[in-house]
Amino acid sequence: MLKTVLFDLDGTLLPMDNDVFTKTYFSYLTKTMAPLGYEPKQLIDGIWAGTAAMVHNDGSCTNEAAFWQKFSSLLGERVYADQPAFDRFYRTEFQKAKSVCGFSPESRQIVDWLKKCGICVALATNPIFPAIATESRIRWAGLSPEDFALYTTYENIGFCKPNLQYYTEIMNRLGCRADECLMVGNDVDEDMIADKLGMQMFLLTDCLLNRHQKDISQYPHGGFHALRTWLECQLA
Repeated sequence: MLKTVLFDLDGTLLPMDNDVFTKTYFSYLTKTMAPLGYEPKQLIDGIWAGTAAMVHNDGSCTNEAAFWQKFSSLLGERVYADQPAFDRFYRTEFQKAKSVCGFSPESRQIVDWLKKCGICVALATNPIFPAIATESRIRWAGLSPEDFALYTTYENIGFCKPNLQYYTEIMNRLGCRADECLMVGNDVDEDMIADKLGMQMFLLTDCLLNRHQKDISQYPHGGFHALRTWLECQLA
């Protein structure tokens, strides 16, 4: 019986072109940090290296710690003193990146409906952002952090997608089994991999990411209407 639904955020509940969003986000970040002496290419390279450190994190520390350890090794210890400036960026200039994201009222509708059905709803968004940035993107999608039993950020977990331990950790925290879970996401590689644990899958195709052109016919898939129809069958 389905008891828990995990939603991805970027490209799922929050429609977006991931490449456009990343380019816009980096543009605002480099402009904000330039007056503090950060050269744009070096800063972006450092962000990507820190992101890679989080993706390969083995749970021995939080993703936050893994990021800053790698970031500081490349840009120097001064980055720790500048952390308030990075935090301020996410509260201010980062908010402008909302302009390149879409909006779907169906995101709020499906979350509210599932909760009325007694289903636990959690947000399994790749935890490579600080909470302030994740909470902002939740609100851009027309939702609030309080709508979710759990949402992952780089502060509160030590794994990333597509590591299966990321999904196992979420299930442990929610106290649910894989066969009671549904993962809804748009990324074939990072979201649909949870089927290896025995979760049910639904591939939301509105902003589909299928880097390796995999056959998606094995997964229930479609837009929000198809998801609602599929869920109604599961919950009948």
